[in-house]
Amino acid sequence: MPKFAANLSMLFTEVDFLDRFEAAAKAGFKGVEYLFPYDFEAGEIKQRLADNGLTQVLFNLPAGDWGAGERGIACHPDRVEEFRAGVDRAIEYAKVLGNTQVNCLAGIQPEGVSDDEARNTLVDNLRFAAEKLEAAGILLIAEPINTRDIPGFFLNRTEQALAIFDEVGSQNLKLQYDIYHMQIMEGDLAPTIEKHLGRIAHVQLADNPGRHEPGTGEINYPFLFGHLDRLGYDGWIGCEYKPAGSTQEGLGWLDGVR
Repeated sequence: MPKFAANLSMLFTEVDFLDRFEAAAKAGFKGVEYLFPYDFEAGEIKQRLADNGLTQVLFNLPAGDWGAGERGIACHPDRVEEFRAGVDRAIEYAKVLGNTQVNCLAGIQPEGVSDDEARNTLVDNLRFAAEKLEAAGILLIAEPINTRDIPGFFLNRTEQALAIFDEVGSQNLKLQYDIYHMQIMEGDLAPTIEKHLGRIAHVQLADNPGRHEPGTGEINYPFLFGHLDRLGYDGWIGCEYKPAGSTQEGLGWLDGVR
């Protein structure tokens, strides 16, 4: 039976961020994830987790100026020191919040930076982060993201990501497999998951088109949930979708799958 985590950056946005923990718990979720915790005191978030019996599953390393459109800086050659400082900050939060994995967003390839330079920068940054996080008992994960929603995003396919991971050469680096993004970029979801299951540490979902809840688009989620069960996947599945209506109204898809 899959374990579902509510993504509080996208679900329950009808209420303020810190109130979403209670809303998620009341809706039956046992785990939560979100983009970033850094606008809040770690202790304040920890209290919301404890009050609602929730597991902190995942958040991202600092990713630059999100409001200005940045989507990660790990492939930016001129932002290496900023990236490394962000790893330290993420470790501080993860130790308080209790999550044992954090996600790295590779970022949009900067104008004027070659493919090779962006790749080499990403490899070096992932190697640094994987080592630093391993010493803290935290797993580093990274995800390919589709280039329709985020044009120019550097890490955008499964095989590309895994080839880069091989170059990094760390056992403390795994794949975050986002079903929505990979349906857009490459399809062939079930065979890809099966082939690379041993390297997948976290799964996220949304339907396509629209990035709404399962059942609103073309992806056969009942089959994929059964497929993950048959393969023995025991990690979390992050619900990172935009509700077509209100969050609560859109949770009917969970009936019978948790």
